[in-house]
Amino acid sequence: MSRVNIMLALVLIACALGVIQSQHRARVYFVELERLKKEARGLEEQWGQLQLEQSTWANPARVDALARTRLGLVAPSHERMRIEPLVNAR
Repeated sequence: MSRVNIMLALVLIACALGVIQSQHRARVYFVELERLKKEARGLEEQWGQLQLEQSTWANPARVDALARTRLGLVAPSHERMRIEPLVNAR
């Protein structure tokens, strides 16, 4: 074989190895992408559950009932309430 043929064979082998390497890397990245998508779906589901839980805990009727039963709080009488007019902040 001539030198040119040997050089071309080496270049061909190097290109083939490069293609194999890039295909392997693409597969690894695809697997990682799918794993991250699955994790994102799980986090979105958890976020929805947390929002539902927050709305349950922050329900005004529930807060009022807990304030009355656990803390012994009562609403002030109308005589003790004082409502001040809003000041226009122009």
